Amino acid sequence: MDSILQPYIIRSILAILLIAVNASVAGSFTVFRNVSFLVAGASHAALAGAALAIVLTIYGIFNLDPIVGGAIFAVFVALSAGYAARDEGINTAIAISFAMSMSLAVLFISIIREYAARVWGLLMGDLFLLTDHDLTLMAISTLFVLIVAMLFYREFLFVSFDMEGALAFGINASIVNYLLLTIIAVSVVVMLKGVGAILVYAMFVAPAAAANEVARKISDVFILAFVIAALSGFFGILVSFYAEVSPGAIAALMASLTYFLSVAFKKIK
Repeated sequence: MDSILQPYIIRSILAILLIAVNASVAGSFTVFRNVSFLVAGASHAALAGAALAIVLTIYGIFNLDPIVGGAIFAVFVALSAGYAARDEGINTAIAISFAMSMSLAVLFISIIREYAARVWGLLMGDLFLLTDHDLTLMAISTLFVLIVAMLFYREFLFVSFDMEGALAFGINASIVNYLLLTIIAVSVVVMLKGVGAILVYAMFVAPAAAANEVARKISDVFILAFVIAALSGFFGILVSFYAEVSPGAIAALMASLTYFLSVAFKKIK
């Protein structure tokens, strides 16, 4: 029992709860808005932002935390995609932003080869390597997402399901859409240190998508998404603690399997 209560285990459990909140709130709106590809774009944009932050710090230009740099870059890419989507489809804009972000990430990493491991750490992620500082940033970011989501809950739903109707109803749909894309980007960055840019898509989208398949009402989607993400994360921690495998990989695998099971359940039902 004492070994299970080690500080790194407690930090990983707290991180899973924060990740589950983001998967529930921002993940559900991502599914509603049908911008799932933004998750991949924002996560890889965060790699470029983190690399740039390290470059600025190393050369004494500006001291910036890599996660903060990643969040700034992810939000910038999300807003740029939202702006470009007025003329092009939003997935097309996200795809181009994705390519640009990865180009910049590779460029910045080539400048700081000896520090590249710090950036690649965000690519893989590890719940057991989280620090108190990481948890603090995750908690602050999650609180921001929660506050914005509560303040603009109805507007976010309106824009997600009926953009033209929102405009006709007098809602400043453009600003609301930018704000929604912002909290999605911030939420993605919250997950990076825990599950990494590769697996963030599964932990962010799969729980909400699974919940959306079986829930009877919108509020149930948020609740079920939280439960699925949390249980997947806790199962990942439990398995990795005894089997010495990646907790993020197990959690993402469980979340993904839950989605396919929910689709099968819906078809059978």
